[in-house]
Amino acid sequence: MSFTALIPARLASTRLPRKPLADIGGLPMVVRVAQRAALSGASRVVVAADDAEIVDACTRHGVQALLTRSDHASGSDRLAEACTLLGLDGADLVVNVQGDEPLIDPQLVAATAAVLQQRSDCVMSTAAHAIDSEADFRNPNIVKVVLDASGRALYFSRAAIPFWRDAPAPGALPSQPAALRHIGLYAYRAAFLRRFPTLSPAPVEQAEALEQLRVLWHGERIVVHVTEQAPGVGVDTPEDLQRVRALMA
Repeated sequence: MSFTALIPARLASTRLPRKPLADIGGLPMVVRVAQRAALSGASRVVVAADDAEIVDACTRHGVQALLTRSDHASGSDRLAEACTLLGLDGADLVVNVQGDEPLIDPQLVAATAAVLQQRSDCVMSTAAHAIDSEADFRNPNIVKVVLDASGRALYFSRAAIPFWRDAPAPGALPSQPAALRHIGLYAYRAAFLRRFPTLSPAPVEQAEALEQLRVLWHGERIVVHVTEQAPGVGVDTPEDLQRVRALMA
């Protein structure tokens, strides 16, 4: 299997300014992410940056980086430009590894690419794992996903889905089907990734603030790899950064 790992990196961040360049054990965070992605077996790892300072930092540490436009509305738009700059073929597989996941599991990156390679009926793949906490199930900041019989996403939501009407006790979690937490890791066929920014936003996407719902709304399919391993700690805030630094130390 051959795939390219693309890492979108934006210098501006409301909650953690200059996040991609935050120091973690002597290396910029985006370089740490690239190193983890490289362990997945990706044929190449490329950072798609919005600022020359990120490109320079990556180059100094032997990580390939591209300078993309600074006005992209989302990471998917940035990766679509990167696909064009890299000259990727329409059937090539691309994995979007978030630039704030320095503890991402390389095996999860590989598995997300592999499940898409096996499914010609899908244009994208993503990942999920079982929820074991009622607090997480009810938390709107934790995105849930429900699957069909062949492992494709039926719907993503911030709501507690699937809703178990006949729960035997207050606070019980759904068992069949199990509640699944969506993991924000995506693989695409390059042709679809380039097409994605041309698709009109979906009403459900805007209501839930979940970009992946645009794919389903336009009639395309997303296959989901269900893993037993919860994802590593992501970095959104200064507190998250301190936790990751402590874990890596």
